[in-house]
Amino acid sequence: MVKQKVVVKNLTGLHLRPAGLLCKEAINFKCSIHFQFHDTYANAKSVLSVLSACVKCGDEVEFTCEGEDEEEALKTIIAAIENGLGE
Repeated sequence: MVKQKVVVKNLTGLHLRPAGLLCKEAINFKCSIHFQFHDTYANAKSVLSVLSACVKCGDEVEFTCEGEDEEEALKTIIAAIENGLGE
């Protein structure tokens, strides 16, 4: 299991478009990918789960990846968020 915190830089947070892009990246990996924001745990492979976390710009989330390709998954997800998820 690997974990890393990252600050969401999108001005609008994880609304529908960036949430969809996050999920699109996450489903490419076999490992489980989740994140925690305050008391909320979200499955990064589910758009509804990501949207329900209500993550805004400047919020810090902690991603956890667990499985055979966990390290590559974590690097890819963190890079996608740091690059603004297409925005």
